[in-house]
Amino acid sequence: MAIEKKEAKKELIKPQDLTICESTQEMLAKARKDGVEISFDRAVAMKACPIGAKSACCKHCFMGPCRLNANDPYGKVGVCGATIDTIQSRNFGRMVATGSAAHTDHGMEMVKLFRNVVEGRIKDYEIKDTEKLFEVAEELGIATKDREVTAIARDLANELEKTYTQVEGELPFIKRAPKATQETWRKAGVVPRGAMREIMEMMHRTHMGMDQDYENIIKQISRTALSDGWGGSMVSTEISDILFGTPKPVQAEVNMGVLKEDQVNIIVHGHEPNMFDSMLASVSDPKLIAAAKAAGAKGINLVGMCCSGLEMLSRHGVPHAGNFMSTEAVLVTGAVDAMAVDVQCIKQGLGKVAECYGTRLFTTNPRAHIEGVTHIEFEEDDPRDCTDLVVEMAIKRFAGRDVPVQIPKQKNIGVHGFSHEYINYMLGGTFRGSYTPLNENIINGRIRGVAGVVGCTNPRVKQDWVHVELVKELIKNDVLVVQTGCSQVSLAKAGLLTPEAAALAGPGLREVCEAVGMPPVLGLGACVDNSRILIACSEMVKAGGLGESIADLPVAGAAPEYMSEKAIAIGQYFVASGVYTIFGVTFPIVEGTKFHELMFKRLEEQGMGKWGFTPDPYEMARLMIDHINKKRAALGLDKGRERVLVDMAARRAVEA
Repeated sequence: MAIEKKEAKKELIKPQDLTICESTQEMLAKARKDGVEISFDRAVAMKACPIGAKSACCKHCFMGPCRLNANDPYGKVGVCGATIDTIQSRNFGRMVATGSAAHTDHGMEMVKLFRNVVEGRIKDYEIKDTEKLFEVAEELGIATKDREVTAIARDLANELEKTYTQVEGELPFIKRAPKATQETWRKAGVVPRGAMREIMEMMHRTHMGMDQDYENIIKQISRTALSDGWGGSMVSTEISDILFGTPKPVQAEVNMGVLKEDQVNIIVHGHEPNMFDSMLASVSDPKLIAAAKAAGAKGINLVGMCCSGLEMLSRHGVPHAGNFMSTEAVLVTGAVDAMAVDVQCIKQGLGKVAECYGTRLFTTNPRAHIEGVTHIEFEEDDPRDCTDLVVEMAIKRFAGRDVPVQIPKQKNIGVHGFSHEYINYMLGGTFRGSYTPLNENIINGRIRGVAGVVGCTNPRVKQDWVHVELVKELIKNDVLVVQTGCSQVSLAKAGLLTPEAAALAGPGLREVCEAVGMPPVLGLGACVDNSRILIACSEMVKAGGLGESIADLPVAGAAPEYMSEKAIAIGQYFVASGVYTIFGVTFPIVEGTKFHELMFKRLEEQGMGKWGFTPDPYEMARLMIDHINKKRAALGLDKGRERVLVDMAARRAVEA
């Protein structure tokens, strides 16, 4: 289809004021010139509802919708009498339920895939990391000695399935948390039973006429969120590692410059690694490569976007074209011959943009169709039927390209793939893998603490800018950063995921990075892989010297440009686990209400973490550093500690 030019909009904001990504700036300018609208301009035209942004409205029944005044939150109540605190807690609970459901559904599909591989019903995938299979099985009390791999895997599938289907008891991975953290949860009554059970109860409690006490509702909110972080997401990550391999550091390229004008360019965008893994096999097929060359291409160039792209970036070094807010902009290059999408974070606007530039867009998952977009069902028992067809359609589009191709030149190299297991090895070596060296450097003050910077990009703020400025401030102040999701791409584009970036760190963190040969920012993978951060926190407690629970650690978290309900669920499971967690952009709670005080103060008094909010990256960094300093002081680390030379006898006494 030829590009249809639209009448130019008035008062368009300059691209450089909407994003710091030079590739996206270039493509936004081109899209405007071509008369094609993408999400940056739609966000400017679509003003956010001020009442909804503060969650001061309720539409859970048909006596309303009821709108309360965020400036006078206790001035009136809903038709049923619901107060601002009841309305806000219900709305927040439903956000957590939806976000948790997204990760839980994804995790259940991974369990199903795992079981079918183990039972031999699916032949295209296999267990690639048997060592991790044994480790996880033993951790959950499954015998591994003198047993067949398939028997161990079958028992593990049965055990992990409880994460979703169990209606009583505790999730299997709850035992991974420090004992003091577990006791905090039990005292508060928030230990999750099974993910589906908690999500169902969360939705029931928020129905009209049900739970109308915000302090009681928060218990179910935390229970539901914990079923995601220590359940749905954690299971998904572990099974993905077992099936597709546990990531290890790999150097890879990001940004739109990874596209190649003389090759067939295929982008995979979404969240499920199985489709991308099959696509990797398809683009490596000699017959399809020969077909591409017969069409005039030098080869087939497979590129990732968003979280499934991060999965393959971390495991195989597959190039990555950009994060969430660049998914439409990359199509404006005219170089993308096909984009295949599966689930989560897929903009419906992709359909129109793809049509304007002749890109073949395909949905592949039965849970996520787009009106007017061609659907090719991805079947796990015969995955190549789908992925081979996508490649064939991409080759046809390459042969008939009829739009100008303009590929931004920017390419950035970074080091990705820092799984919990590799961090353990990196710090302690093969025989004494341990978080003890990290703890020691926190105790002696070289590293002030650890920050998790994660999440999406959002057109309500300048793309990538808050992520980058926040992280620069943190590492400058000797805070080691770990991160996942779209943030990883933001920081990779800024050059912060290379060992050379240690030059931007404070003297203590720089010394540690140079000694280990690591970047000051460790990319852990997709947004579902936030569970790796939970495990890392638990290992820090286990290694000793930094308190008894996650809430004692000198750590903090942030999602500076979040945009989805999944992020709310992630934030709440970190808060419930004991981590001070700050969000940017906006926050769906009215300040000055009792529910706000509970979330931003009183949860911490119960032994958990607490929420924070600011859209400013420098204020965000200050708040996180202040919190880390507060935790250091509580541990007695603010006074410093004399460096001691340790002899070999003392080293042998250190527990691995």
